[in-house]
Amino acid sequence: MSSLNRKLIQNLAETISKQVKHFNKTEVECLIRLFNGLMGDVAASGRAVHGLDRGRFRSILHNTFGMTDDMLMDGVFRAFDKDNDGFVSVREWTEGLSVFLRGTLAEKIKYCFDVYDLNGDGFISREEMFHMLKNSLIRQMTEEDPDEGIKDLVEITVKKMDHDHDGRLSFIDFEKAVKEENLLLEAFGTCLPDAKSILVFEQQAFQAPSER
Repeated sequence: MSSLNRKLIQNLAETISKQVKHFNKTEVECLIRLFNGLMGDVAASGRAVHGLDRGRFRSILHNTFGMTDDMLMDGVFRAFDKDNDGFVSVREWTEGLSVFLRGTLAEKIKYCFDVYDLNGDGFISREEMFHMLKNSLIRQMTEEDPDEGIKDLVEITVKKMDHDHDGRLSFIDFEKAVKEENLLLEAFGTCLPDAKSILVFEQQAFQAPSER
């Protein structure tokens, strides 16, 4: 790496690390280098590069964190892509990973709600619950008509989590339910990495450049 590139990365890391919780400046530098590596072959193609596109980001979720549910991977992409431009920028990558890997319960509640709010209207509707639960449970069901079982599950979930009884989950409903019972954090499917995946990713991402 040229000294100019190294200086640019250090300056960017200095700026981002002041705004992102849970990572120190050295770790942010490592994440920027990793991001640049993931972007490398796209940049080399000569096309204008804005960040990681949906396909490339989903392949990271699948290959690195073992995620397989297309609907939820799209939700994770939306949760990272804060400005909705269709790309995850280096800043969005670092900010998103800080919650994804090391977030507090409060941060993870907000993140999971954003993933599960499929149409971005600020609520998780019965229809959205149905689609997510069907997606994550259909492989485990052997019934002739799994839809009926999933509809029952949606009703049970609404009854448990819908505190204001309007037939859908607001952020306040979701937050209250998860604080009372933490296991409900990923009620509609896996959208956070497990401890083993986090450990492996951090060991690879945060080793010194000379060790790679």
